[in-house]
Amino acid sequence: MTPVFDLPRRLAAEALGTAILVATVVGSGIMAESLTKDVALALLGNTLPTGAILVVLITILGPISGAHFNPAVSLIFALRRDLAVSDAVLYVGAQILGGIAGTMIAHLMFGLPLIEASVKMRTGGAQWFAEAVAAFGLVATILGGIRFASASVPWLVGLYITAAYWFTASTSFANPAVAIARSLTNSFSGIRPNDLPGFIVAELIGALVAFAVMTWLLRPQSRDR
Repeated sequence: MTPVFDLPRRLAAEALGTAILVATVVGSGIMAESLTKDVALALLGNTLPTGAILVVLITILGPISGAHFNPAVSLIFALRRDLAVSDAVLYVGAQILGGIAGTMIAHLMFGLPLIEASVKMRTGGAQWFAEAVAAFGLVATILGGIRFASASVPWLVGLYITAAYWFTASTSFANPAVAIARSLTNSFSGIRPNDLPGFIVAELIGALVAFAVMTWLLRPQSRDR
């Protein structure tokens, strides 16, 4: 029998998973920037830990909460009626608080102030479009994976984000909670708070478009008998 976890435990899993994810993104960015001045090499040092930790987190926390760690993903699951709207709202709150905690954890590990507003500019039509593409691909990966290879979803998501770091102009935030958390670090992975609205709107649009496309694509054609 598949275990069922109560809402407090599911919220704790969402907060914990998002915190560890953000701590990995921010912490690996700080480490990479301290080890090399080569931006491409630093990005690689930021990319690989992020993809790897996603595989781990989705594997160990997915059975508890679904391992969304992302308001855009929780929105899609609410639209699919796999998650109650009231629970989705609480999921989003847990994800945002967990993400902020993750930034603080990374800063503590590297001896930085708990919170530092980023001054790294990430804005403009190309960046917003890239975020929409990143979120589209993430949601499409999740929905397709659930349908055809559910046991492989941790790997599919980890590999997709690893790739999307490199083929999107925005380096694939694809996650409003993570974007908010990254606005609070003035390090390699940061984003100016002023640039958040454009990223978040683009991520939500990309997720919604993916939901519409994949709902149509994955619906089998009925056959007359």
